Amino acid sequence: MMAHPLLPKLRQLKLGGMVLTLDVRATQATQQQLTPVEFLALLLDDELERRGQQRLAHHLAQSGCDEQKTLARFDFAAAPGINRAFIQDLATCAFITRHENVLVCGPTGVGKSHLANALAIESLKRDQTVVYRNTQRLLTDLNAARASGMYPRLLARILTVGLLVLDDFGLQPLTPQAAQDLYDIISERYEHGSVIVTSNRAFEEWPAAFGNDLLASATLDRLTHHAHSLIIRGESFRQRSRRKESTSNKSTAPVQPPSQA
Repeated sequence: MMAHPLLPKLRQLKLGGMVLTLDVRATQATQQQLTPVEFLALLLDDELERRGQQRLAHHLAQSGCDEQKTLARFDFAAAPGINRAFIQDLATCAFITRHENVLVCGPTGVGKSHLANALAIESLKRDQTVVYRNTQRLLTDLNAARASGMYPRLLARILTVGLLVLDDFGLQPLTPQAAQDLYDIISERYEHGSVIVTSNRAFEEWPAAFGNDLLASATLDRLTHHAHSLIIRGESFRQRSRRKESTSNKSTAPVQPPSQA
């Protein structure tokens, strides 16, 4: 295959990937008596599909998303309180084109991060750019970038991606600098880019994370103005899984014979 006579020409045209399906499509064209145009269309479809997959893989690697946490792998049966139709509507990513936000809160382990990650992957499939980060880590990295000279570049990326996901907001109190940075991010993205925020805190507790009433009010006012809210209740998936494993281990443990007196 790598020695195909058309490979040099295809590479010159930056179409070297076509050689991967060229022989298969040529055989198909002969068997199905396809016209030259139909044969070419198949090859072009293959090339477009290949480039799309490569682009998705690249953006996925750059985003910080977990490729395993998709909607298909989310256990809706274990979270009966979630409106599945609402999640499927969000998965169309129309909220991103409208520059709306999604705010998700609930106790630890109920699937908040999984859902946020899954929505981010759906947006990547639609050629949106994404940054997915733990909130505290992102703000720490942003502050560290000031010393390294990378601050303008990192901030520009945060501000211009189609979707910014801030996971575990409020897990730790924000430093004054972090609170200011978060305000700047939300303010600059307001009505220009979408944000998904997940938090273990109830919505009414979010202002306390700032340690600054004025910044909290200004930030949350913008964040919640065009926003979809989702409250997830229930038991931690991890705790439920741990109990199942414990029960399974007990049921498969060998029975010890009675001791002989």
